[in-house]
Amino acid sequence: MLVDCGLSCRELKRRAASVDVDVSCLDGIVITHSHDDHIAGIKTFHKCFPDVPIFANIMTSETIAWHERIDEDAFVHFENGQQFEIGPFEVMPFSIPHDTSDPVGYVIRAEGVVYFHGTDIGTPLDSVGVHLAEADVATLESNHDPVMLRQSGRPPSLIQRIAGPRGHLSNDQSCELVRRFASPRLKRIALAHLSEECNAPHIAERAMRETLSSIGREDVSLAVLGQNSPFEIS
Repeated sequence: MLVDCGLSCRELKRRAASVDVDVSCLDGIVITHSHDDHIAGIKTFHKCFPDVPIFANIMTSETIAWHERIDEDAFVHFENGQQFEIGPFEVMPFSIPHDTSDPVGYVIRAEGVVYFHGTDIGTPLDSVGVHLAEADVATLESNHDPVMLRQSGRPPSLIQRIAGPRGHLSNDQSCELVRRFASPRLKRIALAHLSEECNAPHIAERAMRETLSSIGREDVSLAVLGQNSPFEIS
């Protein structure tokens, strides 16, 4: 199963092949939200692999269908908070705060393992944290360092959007979620969606390692994901 489709179809196939995944054999794609960096490759992918279903809630599918000129019949709809199945996966979509139409994160269960996927989250809400508490493995946004963001030279309106309640999680906010909601079952965390201009992998990693140490969870495996290559976190 694939979460989002922001790469070109060619690049997706290349990266998938590098980790021995055949994208034509996917049971489905689940979409978190309609921003371009998460759905830019979906139109071409659907043309190449029309038998792979695309799962999204109604508001997200309508936005993508209009923006990408995809027939809305290509989508399988779900309701936030209602579990559904894709092949061997049990998928629970949950609402998150972000500046687009009805964005979601996912809790995905398969073969006794629970995976949490949460990026593009403006505020570390308890309603997000309770899903993180279910996870054995988590991919969690750690988008920016507040000082680097302020000093980035970006327009004030963009800085305000990123740091706002419907923008992106800072390193400290990501750490706050883990500090409050990491359960004894959590074994692996992958930090994701790092800004290349307003964050640095070593800064995000240091903040999270200090957090894990403070709650006595040095046993949790930690990875920092990059934008340019695949990484196995399972």
